[in-house]
Amino acid sequence: MLAAHRISGRAVSNSIERSTGLNVRANSVLGARIIYNLPISGSLGLNIGKQFRKGDWDWVIMNRGGNDLWLGCGCSKCDRNLIKLVSKGGSSKGATPKLIKKIRATGAKVIYVGYLRSPGARSPIEHCRDEGDDLEKRVKPYADTDAGVFHVSIRDLVPSGDRSFHGADMIHPSIKGSREIGKRVAKVINK
Repeated sequence: MLAAHRISGRAVSNSIERSTGLNVRANSVLGARIIYNLPISGSLGLNIGKQFRKGDWDWVIMNRGGNDLWLGCGCSKCDRNLIKLVSKGGSSKGATPKLIKKIRATGAKVIYVGYLRSPGARSPIEHCRDEGDDLEKRVKPYADTDAGVFHVSIRDLVPSGDRSFHGADMIHPSIKGSREIGKRVAKVINK
């Protein structure tokens, strides 16, 4: 989601840069997952944890597991994958809290962007809506336990039936969607 439109300079990161005036370095890769075990392609960025580079960062912006749900579950093992991503009740168990702790240990603040929902208009990710809601419910309480972790929900970003926030694949954000996601993230930084 964060990598869409980066080549054209209209990704979420570009929107954040324009809205804050800050320099933004983008390391996101299309198709990446939090739960990813292949070493070579993982080190090239398909493992979200490997996208993080140590440095003197003020903010690290990440999103979670859309590909872990859509590609990783096979529409049958979503509960198991949800638990691997983050356990219920805001617990610190799971791949997501582990990655956030690693980043927070460097002193950087973390902005965790929610799951882009389907507009309910013939999208291949329509069946993942409930899991996206559940994932967001699990991460928010965890984020609330650390003053340096901010959860940016985009649950209400896409009006029902409005295809303009999604690209032609109806999975990734359109240029408009990327711009609006970036504005929500920039609001947290500017505050």
